[in-house]
Amino acid sequence: MSTYSEPLVQSTTTPAEDAGAKPRRAAKTRGRTPAVDGVPAHRKRTLWARIKRDRVMLLLIAPGFLYFVIFHWLPLPGNIVAFEDYQPYLGFIDSVWIGLDNFVKIFGDPTFWQALRNTLVITGLQLVLFFPVPIILALLLNSIMSGRIRKFVQSVVYLPHFLGWVIIVSIFGQVLGATGVVPHLMEALGMKPFQAMTTPWFFPFLVSIQSAWKDAGWGTIIFLAALMNIDQELYEAAAVDGAGPWQRMRTITIPGIMPVIILLLILNLGSILSVGFEQIVLQRDNVGAGAGEVLDTWVYYNGIQNGQWGPAAAVGLVKGVVGLALVLGANKVAHLFGQEGVYSSGK
Repeated sequence: MSTYSEPLVQSTTTPAEDAGAKPRRAAKTRGRTPAVDGVPAHRKRTLWARIKRDRVMLLLIAPGFLYFVIFHWLPLPGNIVAFEDYQPYLGFIDSVWIGLDNFVKIFGDPTFWQALRNTLVITGLQLVLFFPVPIILALLLNSIMSGRIRKFVQSVVYLPHFLGWVIIVSIFGQVLGATGVVPHLMEALGMKPFQAMTTPWFFPFLVSIQSAWKDAGWGTIIFLAALMNIDQELYEAAAVDGAGPWQRMRTITIPGIMPVIILLLILNLGSILSVGFEQIVLQRDNVGAGAGEVLDTWVYYNGIQNGQWGPAAAVGLVKGVVGLALVLGANKVAHLFGQEGVYSSGK
């Protein structure tokens, strides 16, 4: 049985001609840059082409972007209320312009300074007590070798974040309240019960403990992600050189997550005059306004309930200006210590 095969097609050019053709082909492509996604690199993409390329990512960030536009950027012109004797039925335009009188009024109000003092005490305690908790928790979770145990612990510590403040305060009331578990246990042991929910001096510690229990687990997500980005070969090399666990943590782990720590610390300084309205207003009456009044609740009771729109807006504007100044100042200090901070120095 015979098989048929096509004859080979021989080139009609000489080797010298083939050698001369290669430089010509190279000359045609010389100076060109390779294409990226079908578009030459030397040709800049149009805005619509980039939107079309990144449409999935843009759709993912759209809800968060719209949230900030609607609730943070669009209301900014409303700060004009801080300089007016604002009346809702007159509106922004027809209300009487009074300049800085609202600021003079709030700075001369003793209740404002009391609320400011309580706010600073609570935020100071939260920075000292609450801010390090997610870092410590992330370091402990990262040291767990078993993946199942790590996932179980993560799920347990994340769960309180999804509970509302009404439920959180109710749980603490059942545990620490006058009829709670802890006072009954102290009575059974012959001790005088401590009323943690109604003691004024303990109130800043109480809200700090509640915040730590609710959000510490959720805050570990960022630090765990930062720990995952540390090169594991650094640990191996340090172990070979004889470095112990504490030495590796001090020389590798902490410096590796330090940029994230600095970033979150600066952002927390920006909200130093905001301690959370819902958590405080649910417990304010238990300890009285002297210990439980903060700037957020002061704005609510004076601005919303008493109709003092101008002074309430002035307090909100002061909070924004102070927060911005703290962020910019802390970011500058971070640059002086060689950290990038929220944004780079541009050098």
